Amino acid sequence: MRVLLAFDKFKESLTAREACELGVRALRGRQPGWQIDSCPLTDGGEGFAEILTTAVRGQRRTFPVTGSRGGLVTAGVGLVLPSQIPAPARSWFRRPEDAGSDARPIAIIEMAAASGLGLLPARQRDPWQATTYGTGQLIRAAAELGCAGILLGVGGSATIDLGLGALSALGFEFRGSDGAKFRPPLPMHGDRITQIEGEVFSSIPPICIACDVSNPLLGSDGATAVFGSQKGLRREDQPRLEAVIARLARLLGDYCARPSSLAETPGTGAAGGLPFGLMAGTNARLVPGFDLVSAWLDLDRRMADADIVITGEGSFDATSLAGKGPGAVAMRALALGKQVQVFAGKLGEGLPPEAWQLHAITPPDHQGDEARRQAPDFLVRSIQAAF
Repeated sequence: MRVLLAFDKFKESLTAREACELGVRALRGRQPGWQIDSCPLTDGGEGFAEILTTAVRGQRRTFPVTGSRGGLVTAGVGLVLPSQIPAPARSWFRRPEDAGSDARPIAIIEMAAASGLGLLPARQRDPWQATTYGTGQLIRAAAELGCAGILLGVGGSATIDLGLGALSALGFEFRGSDGAKFRPPLPMHGDRITQIEGEVFSSIPPICIACDVSNPLLGSDGATAVFGSQKGLRREDQPRLEAVIARLARLLGDYCARPSSLAETPGTGAAGGLPFGLMAGTNARLVPGFDLVSAWLDLDRRMADADIVITGEGSFDATSLAGKGPGAVAMRALALGKQVQVFAGKLGEGLPPEAWQLHAITPPDHQGDEARRQAPDFLVRSIQAAF
């Protein structure tokens, strides 16, 4: 029997790699004769750089950068040569004009490592005061290493700053009417920022943003309305932050000579508007995250070779079926006629009945921090029970 284990992270409990390692241990304890293929998933958030870099035997470098609420954090950058990347994945973000730079590495960066929500305890989560400046520092570090391009994963952010913090690290300056400089510019400064100066440093290579979120920047489906509360924004503050973001977006768009329709582009509302800022300020491009990751990890072949596909994440619900990794794996495996088992910390509404074998690993009497602490044991026990 051949099994593919393809877990994403269990947020604030297990990384994707840890979940897969636990799955391997649980299965080998029950079915020692089975062939097990372990394939940690990533949606652009935590683990994006490590998983993609390790998969093609690239190198990793670490840098001290500014965290989402200031201070220093250590964040990694993956470095892989274009020749190391599978051709189907390379085609998503390498253009014909890039062919002459094959001797220079591509940098793999995840904003969650510098500007991530998981870096902050709950009491410090406040998008008014959170910045993407550290993500910009990682981009600048990659440029100083001579990278030919950057692939940026944008999941798991703590921010709603339009990427102004990142642009500040890349050469832009944000000032008030009195000439005061805001570095980094925070949403709490939004009413005072009246002018923009500078431009992105010429050494910054092309940036591709891996993103499956289709939200626009503003409105009922935008960055503030949909993602604000999970980042610590109080409901009563949502209209005010939306107004600040809308004004700053107009200011940046006018300065960079971008059409107002840019804010309506699907994906610009991901990661607190970071794609909007980088598209306006650096001509960054959006690429479909899961399709790129799938090609990078050769997922279709690995699913075709498997008899059973096991996947899951912290919370599996209808939103998991809208392009997210575990949902996409489950749907593709089902289309291939495979047996599909989904293990999740909790199961939500809107899942198709009888499509897969679903397992909620958390016992009903365990919730919150206790459940997250015991997630490794719950996952192992659930897999053992299923097999």
